[in-house]
Amino acid sequence: MDVFVYRNNNIMKLTLHFVAFDVTKLVDTKVMKCYSFFVFFNGFYRVRLHFSVDPVRNNQRRSIMENTQVNKTIPKLYDPAFEHDNCGIGAVVNINGLRSHKTVSDALTIVERLEHRAGKDALNETGDGVGILTQIPHEYFKNAVKDIDLPDNESFGVGMFFFPQGERARKEAQKMFEVILQKEQLNFLGWREVPTDDTVLGTKALECKPAIYQGFVGRPSDVTSDLEFDRKLYVARRIFEKSNSETYVCSLSCRTVVYKGMFLVGQLRLFFKDLQDRAFVSAIALVHSRFSTNTFPSWERAHPNRFIVHNGEINTIRGNVNKMRCREETLDGDVLGESFYKVLPAVDHWASDSAMLDNTLEFMYMSGMDLSKAVMTCIPEPWSRDDNMSQEKRDFYQYNAILMEPWDGPASILFSDGEVMGAVLDRNGLRPS
Repeated sequence: MDVFVYRNNNIMKLTLHFVAFDVTKLVDTKVMKCYSFFVFFNGFYRVRLHFSVDPVRNNQRRSIMENTQVNKTIPKLYDPAFEHDNCGIGAVVNINGLRSHKTVSDALTIVERLEHRAGKDALNETGDGVGILTQIPHEYFKNAVKDIDLPDNESFGVGMFFFPQGERARKEAQKMFEVILQKEQLNFLGWREVPTDDTVLGTKALECKPAIYQGFVGRPSDVTSDLEFDRKLYVARRIFEKSNSETYVCSLSCRTVVYKGMFLVGQLRLFFKDLQDRAFVSAIALVHSRFSTNTFPSWERAHPNRFIVHNGEINTIRGNVNKMRCREETLDGDVLGESFYKVLPAVDHWASDSAMLDNTLEFMYMSGMDLSKAVMTCIPEPWSRDDNMSQEKRDFYQYNAILMEPWDGPASILFSDGEVMGAVLDRNGLRPS
């Protein structure tokens, strides 16, 4: 079937050999023997399709369209193709650094109020993705995990893993991770199956639900700072990711942990039992409700990523990623030492635009750059004609423009490493926040 798709006032012709879809809305706009209607591919993607119809041979199809209850009073200056949905983001931060369950609960309440900023399937039971990033509640894990001897003084890291559903593949991946930690001189402490309530999931989410486990890693005695420990965990994770493509690591840090999945906005709190416990405390909480526009929904593509939540798209993503790859030929770094080349390539080419930006920020941060500086370098303000900007700040942007081209949106970004939290709009400023 030849399909003509309208996008940005241009017409693209697609030849579809097989498409399984459910027609949920029909719009009777018969013009020159053409019909226009909306479909949801696999219950997720809304696309406006135009195809030619022979009015003589397709009376039955025309009858369906004419008898469908739709809004036929579309204003002349209005075209549904101009509609754009976007994700929902939010954050709760205690500026005094005091950890409490209220911070976590309030952040979950924010995302539960963002249903209008979240995509879902036609059956209203599976969402595009919802998640939360918090500080690691070390005391909570020490009390909740009885079969692992976790050390005192917050001297352990936590990884959140999406393993394959099959038991054999899961155990092989877990063993691979343990071997990599040993080679990187890190002490693996044990696995914990994350307590969940699968009854709240929709059918599509349940069918592709991964095996969700947390892995605990002890801090080496010669590592004094959290950032230094996180760098070692970063190197171990990158090695593991390149050796096991079927496992997704949501987070692996001694400061932050990410809970996410293919949920409706009200399912995140109900699915993860950890988030319901009042002993689960944090001073920082970032939340995200996803409306998929560039990629299909999946468990791993839900936000938060490891450092950011993102509302919008990176429209310059191909150029940004290609230039990052080119830089790797001449990159060098002292902070990661001999492990520098173990983390390359820095950007996962198969990931979403948000995840690739997260990869880049993480690489810059772990290589020694301040997180705020890394964000400002990748997502600069419109500095060239801002008369109110200080000369020092203007010089900063002008110099860093030589090192990194802008990752242009529309994009609104919240970011955190577990110690600081910030927010930024891209220089076009087109994304509502």
